[in-house]
Amino acid sequence: MRFLTGCALLPLFFCAAVSANPLIDQLIGATTVFLEQEVESHLQRSARDARYEVKVNRLDNRLRLPLCPEDALNAELESPAEPVGRVTVRLSCDSEVRWRLFVPAQVSLYQQVLVTTRPLSRHSVITAQDVSMLERDVGLLNNAYLTDLNQVTGLRLRRQVAADTVLAPNQLEQQEVVKRGDKVVISAANTQVSVRMPGEALENGNLGSQVRVRNTRSGRVIKGRVTGPGQVEVAM
Repeated sequence: MRFLTGCALLPLFFCAAVSANPLIDQLIGATTVFLEQEVESHLQRSARDARYEVKVNRLDNRLRLPLCPEDALNAELESPAEPVGRVTVRLSCDSEVRWRLFVPAQVSLYQQVLVTTRPLSRHSVITAQDVSMLERDVGLLNNAYLTDLNQVTGLRLRRQVAADTVLAPNQLEQQEVVKRGDKVVISAANTQVSVRMPGEALENGNLGSQVRVRNTRSGRVIKGRVTGPGQVEVAM
């Protein structure tokens, strides 16, 4: 393992000085090229339709290290696992000159996401008029965004949101298709017989959820799966 002393082992931060420094130019250039290649590969792997910007933080011009031969300068992504958002690149020189530096940068990944067009109240059911596709830096969203109108149409909001809010999966839930007190049809079937009987829902339920229902003929309370508006299926 190779070690450096002094500031060479520390991350490089903003510096007010802007005088020319060949080493700084080399570090910024190598970091930029490396990150551009990493982002291109990331976009190909994830099949994302996005554009990106790479910005290397201004480096400290007081740094004094020998220039590294271009063929001996190596770059690796130190953090995070994907080249999006705040990133750190580890640069190392593997020649007669040996040093290692950590260079911080920002990778902005711009993608079309669903954004609300107006304020929406709690339990509002999302329609096509409530959202639009707008470009946002998804590196700042922690994967909390949606990119397809079909992912949200017909769902309802768990809480109110302001206009120009990026919609996230945890803000949405399925609309209740069965409510407590609703008259429902209880159905049960196997390969030999099918039975339908009247019932009453004892709790609210979304499509696919389990709810308690009462058989209005026998008074028996059973649990079934909501299969549609007013429809509950029980195991036989």
